[in-house]
Amino acid sequence: MRYKFLLNQPLRNLLFVLVLTGVAAGLGYVAMQYPIQRDVTYNTVNSLEPGSVEILAQLSGPVTITVYATEQDAHLGDIRKIIRDFLSLYQRYKPDIQLVFIDPEKNEEKARAAQIRFNGEMVIEYAGRSEHLTKINEPIVTSTLLRLSHTRDQTIMYLDGHGERKLDGIANFDMGSVFGAKLKQNGFHLGSLNLALAQEVPGNVSVLVITQPQLDLMPGEVDKLLRYVERGGNLLWLVDAEPLHGLERLAEKLDLLLPPGIVIDPAATEMNAPASWSLGATYPPHAITNNFNLTTAYPSARQLIWDKELLSGHPNENADWQHQVLVEVAPRGWVSRNPSKDKPRDENRLSVRPFDKQHDTPGPVVIAMALQRHTHDRDQRIVVVGNGAFLSNSFAGNGGNVDLGLNMVNWLAGEEHLITGQPRAAKDSKLELSKMQLEIISVIFLLVLPLLLAGVGGRMWWKRRRA
Repeated sequence: MRYKFLLNQPLRNLLFVLVLTGVAAGLGYVAMQYPIQRDVTYNTVNSLEPGSVEILAQLSGPVTITVYATEQDAHLGDIRKIIRDFLSLYQRYKPDIQLVFIDPEKNEEKARAAQIRFNGEMVIEYAGRSEHLTKINEPIVTSTLLRLSHTRDQTIMYLDGHGERKLDGIANFDMGSVFGAKLKQNGFHLGSLNLALAQEVPGNVSVLVITQPQLDLMPGEVDKLLRYVERGGNLLWLVDAEPLHGLERLAEKLDLLLPPGIVIDPAATEMNAPASWSLGATYPPHAITNNFNLTTAYPSARQLIWDKELLSGHPNENADWQHQVLVEVAPRGWVSRNPSKDKPRDENRLSVRPFDKQHDTPGPVVIAMALQRHTHDRDQRIVVVGNGAFLSNSFAGNGGNVDLGLNMVNWLAGEEHLITGQPRAAKDSKLELSKMQLEIISVIFLLVLPLLLAGVGGRMWWKRRRA
């Protein structure tokens, strides 16, 4: 015997509502337990840069951000909402970022104790360190977190007194406007060192930077440099294709051969750059070049050769050094022993004379290398680059020059965790239309499209009327 149960319409409607409510509640529970967010904006304006995400992943402890802001500002309106919405991007990747709001007008004592000067000023605290921010955007906030993530205070000193490039100088020849400013932004303390005045290289120096001197160093100054290396000091040596002015002994100490001449790279002319520029595009694996894929440019670079048995004559003297090539350029180029012949008379002409097998050395050419050894119960690190101009104010903005320089300093200072991936390129979201294009779009949306919709609607009405 077959039974058939029929539900009346109200009961079916009730059952449908209950099922729909249950499905919605279930989906809501799943969404809360397994949240998924996707930024579908063209410029991904609602997401952080990959570099910012990597820095957040390196912060092992909680971050506290105290915002001293009133509920309403006469000019900006609801400052708290602006700050809360922006910092929610950081909380998405690091949930233990605690956001605290304090009204400086209602809590004047707290604001005064925190030395608050502006409405909306923030205090970011991490690992016992803190910094004040009066502006808010991703580069500023991320740079602040990067500085706070330093495991210790790091001091970088550069050799001075012989016409060298200055890490805090603003002249085109110097390196302060771009590279030095980035080092400061990343939390490094910069200072100059004149070995004619200082007894020794200070013990608190994390990295000593040597650039091309224009005058000869005195033998006593070179002695101090060599003692610094012997003690296990970290060194960044940027050597140009010029006379060493007394630093020959340092090259011998490191078993480096610096042959004369500059690198000629035909690939540079293909990029409408002078042939005396060397372009770095691929890099051997190393902590400095890990995930680094930006093109770098080196004006008038010189070749580096490292062979301890050939150079020193004492195979065991520096046997504990490990060396690694960082940058190799000009696979189709060469080292020119007579650079004056390679300079075109017409500055607009980028081609140079052909390769001379009797006088030139064929590429590829090594122009940067890293040395590392364990001595005095510590890891000693040295980076030598056959070019200093690539970090100068004139050329630092080319490609990934500054990024590679920062990676070198971070590695030398023992801050490998601060070597992050490169920022993504910003997409062009600006749309420019001609007057004719604007008129065509206006006609389409204001005339053609309404008439088309009216025609379709009229046709449907006519069919229904005849049916």
